[in-house]
This record gives sequence, structure tokens and C-alpha cells, in this order.
Amino acid sequence: MSRPNPVILFAFLAIVLGAMGGMALLKGGLFIGKHEADTLHLLQITFRMDAGEWPHLDFMTPIGALAYAPIVFFLGLGTGVGHAVLFAQIAMGIILLPAAWWVGLSRMRGVLPYLFGAVVIVLATALSFGLTDPVISISMHYNRWAWAIAFVAIPIALLPAFGRTRPAIDGAILGICMAMLVLIKVTYFVCFAPAIIVALVMRKSYWTLGTAMGVGVAIICIVTLFSGITFWQAYLGDLLQVAGSEVRPQPGETLKAIVGGPAYLAGTILALLGFVLLRQAGEKVGGVALLLLLPGFIYVTFQNFGNDPLWLAILAILMIELRPEAETVNRWGWGVRRALLMSGVAALALSAPSFINLASSPYRHLKLQPSFYEPILMQDGQHSDLQALTIRVRRVFANVPIDGSDSGLEHLTEQLNDDQVTLLLGEALPQCELKLGLPGWIASISQDLEQAGLTKGKRLFVADYFSSHWMYSDLEPLTHGAPWYYGGLPGFEYADYVLVPLCPAKERIRKLALDAISARPNTSLREIRRTQLYILLEIDR
Repeated sequence: MSRPNPVILFAFLAIVLGAMGGMALLKGGLFIGKHEADTLHLLQITFRMDAGEWPHLDFMTPIGALAYAPIVFFLGLGTGVGHAVLFAQIAMGIILLPAAWWVGLSRMRGVLPYLFGAVVIVLATALSFGLTDPVISISMHYNRWAWAIAFVAIPIALLPAFGRTRPAIDGAILGICMAMLVLIKVTYFVCFAPAIIVALVMRKSYWTLGTAMGVGVAIICIVTLFSGITFWQAYLGDLLQVAGSEVRPQPGETLKAIVGGPAYLAGTILALLGFVLLRQAGEKVGGVALLLLLPGFIYVTFQNFGNDPLWLAILAILMIELRPEAETVNRWGWGVRRALLMSGVAALALSAPSFINLASSPYRHLKLQPSFYEPILMQDGQHSDLQALTIRVRRVFANVPIDGSDSGLEHLTEQLNDDQVTLLLGEALPQCELKLGLPGWIASISQDLEQAGLTKGKRLFVADYFSSHWMYSDLEPLTHGAPWYYGGLPGFEYADYVLVPLCPAKERIRKLALDAISARPNTSLREIRRTQLYILLEIDR
């Protein structure tokens, strides 16, 4: 197979980026059909950063600042948040395009550079988080970005360059990518850095490794100049808090299921087979590095909501590109070159549903009917270009048990010891979990508080997963609070009130938060307002 024409390859990637970004922009806004809670989480962080706050220093989050900084940049230019998200995605594609072009041009042949580059651009600019659900969602955009960056970094270490090596270029790209992973989601850096370092050392690419380390450290130093050393201490503290949290120990399947469950076993077997075949082909570096990458691939998939094994695409590209030039037969009688090709094609087939969904998401977005959507902040204005399905904004659904007293079903629960019952000042709160309509629910509570004159300059600690109420009223965001609750009492010392929703997004979270408050010394709560939706308590310290 021949190497690609550099002009044609660059033009192809530019066309892919133009198609993905152009179709997304043509709609005139961002219209999501799912994961509005995640979207409110994104809005909280970007609005706070736009106001000059820093993640980790001013509020708690395990996600790095670079996951939101591109969106904040466009907010600072005066765009609505919907367009800011779309522009940020395109910007990420523009940043990664020349890097993907260089990696494909210097290390891949045939159709692979085009496939590789397209995969990177699609990950950067899609309007879905993956899997096969065709709904439009900006949820966990940072996971897609981190995968795209990792996909650029890994081949630099694992694939030998054609002809004359360019350690300065390779090292610079690699160093920038690894620093970006640290600043987006550090899990990716921790999981993939060991394999990348080992591969570079085994290939004796010391100049590339040294350049990468120098560039990466320089970027971290520049960030530190603006943020201060305490930024990294706070970042580490947030990561440790989440790692030890009982709130969300895993966002999906168990680790055992990610390794050997029905949906994942084929991918695990293909990766192990790839390691064996590469060793048999004499490709020791690729084999060892692939074996070191596999635990990282599995753990990142385990940690990400949805557990989408997007790594199968880069596995396929690595196995196909690392095939030996000449056919060799292993002890099983297999042609190793052909076996690696077949294994790579199988990995591509396993990854195809997710990537087809990602690649087609801007087209689906373009075909949506705007009449079914309304601003997620439920008001016209600068940010009305971010919209969600009206039914998901206004129609409030909840899970409520119907086997309580006087229900005729009491006999079914007489022997149950329900540990989900939450006590507030000795009163058992009703059992209820919100399932749909979070924006409307939060907006209704916020507006009621504002009409009661309880919001101006005040801060809430919300006993629930989400605390977006300040975006719907003149409340202040909670200093050192957590836009997504991971445990403990982040920001509680700065709160004026505790808001207890009578139908929280998660009953267990409400109970954990209230139990933590009860265990706090020298703190008492005094009820000052009660409605059908919430109880508001003033904090006496």
C-alpha cells in the first residue's frame, strides 16, 4: 500500500470537518433531545468560568478546565451558549486536524490515514456521546474530545515513522496531546501514558520522548502561571473526593462486565489476539504496548457513562498498520499478516455502530423540527439558542411508590426495612424520584423562592444531585459548591439556606446530604418555608 498524498489527505479531513461542523451550525442553535441534566451541569460550569471563576478553586468538579475553556472562550465573545458549544467543537476539530493529518501521513498507508483522520474529526465534532441511541446530546463531550486526543497520541508512540523521523514534530504533538488530557480528564493520561512511554523507549525514540515531556511540562507551567500552584492541589483534591465517593462508584456496568460481559468480550478477545499475533509477527514494541494499553482502554470505558468501547477503532487501525510486510505462518498454521487484517476488520465492525451514530449526528440535528423544542433555560435571550425537547423541559414525571399506608398493598412491605426513608428534623420525607422534567422542576422552585423574596444575594445548598437553581433566578452560585454532587458538603459553609426537594432526582443523594448535615457539629436547621415542591431551611451555625 502507498502513502497518502499530503494535499489530498488534508483536503479530505477539511471536508469531513466542514461537513460535520457546517451541518451542526446550519440549524441556528443546539437542539438536544436527551441528557438535559448533564446539559445544566455544563451550563453551570461554563457560566461560572465566564464570570471569572476557576474549576477546583471556586467550585468542585473532577473534570479539567480545558473541557469547558473552548466553550467559555466563545461565550466571552458574546455568543449564545448553544453556538458557543458548536463553535468549541469545531475549534477542537481545527486543532486536531493538522495533528491527525501528520500522524496519518507519517505512519499510515492506503486507506488508513483517511479512516484515522475521519475518526478523530468525528469524535471532536459529533453531537452524540456514542452507542447506538440516535438522540442528539452534548452530554460528556469531554469524553469524546479526550478519546480524539488519545487517538492522535497513541500512534505516534506505537507506529514507526516512514523514512526520516521528525522527533521535534512528533514530540511536540505528543506533549500537547498529553497535557490536554491532563487538563480535560486526567484518567486518560494516567491510563495511556505508561504504554506510550514504554513504546517510545522500546523504539529508542528518546528525542521524541524528551521533546514531549518538555512541551508538556511547559504547558503545565504556563497554566500554573495563571492559576497558581493551589489549582493543582485543588484539582487533586476533587479527584480524590470523587474517587472515594459512595455516590457514584461506577456510572454503568461493573469492571468485570466491561472485560467479559456479552457486549465487550469480543473486543477483549480481539485485543489479546492482536497482542499474540503482533508478537508472533516479530512486532515486539506494538505487542507489548498494546498489552499495556488494554487495561487503560477497559478502565476508561468502565469509568465513562454508557461504557462505549470507542477504543476498538484505534485498536483496528493499530493492528492493520502493524502487520508484517511479508506473510509469515505461526505455529497454528495461520498467516499472521492476514490474521491481523481480519482481526482489525472485526474490531472495526464492532466499533462501527457507535461511529456511524456519531458521524450522522449533525445530519440528524439538521433535520430536527424546532417547533418541538424550547430554550432549556425557559426564557428568550442570549442563551435561547440552546434548546431541549419541550416535553423533557415541561412534562414532569416521577417514580412514586404506591404501596404505602391505606394503599391496599401494605401487606407487601410489612417485612421490608426501607433504608431509603429520609428524615428531616425527625419527619419522614415522601418517597419520590424525579425522572423527567428537571428544567421545569428547578425553574418552578427557583421562581417560587424569588417571588417569596428569598433569593436576592442568597446561596443554596441543595440536597440533591443538581443545584442549577441560581440560573433560573437571582440566587448566587454556591461558592466552592459542586454543580454535580459527589458527596460530602462542598460549599456548605458559604450557604445561606438548605433546599430539600420533596421529589429529588435521587433519593439516596438527598438522604446522604441530609445525614452529612446532621452529623456536622454546631449546625442546626430551621424551617422557614414549605411548599408542595420543597422545604427551605435556614442554617444556624
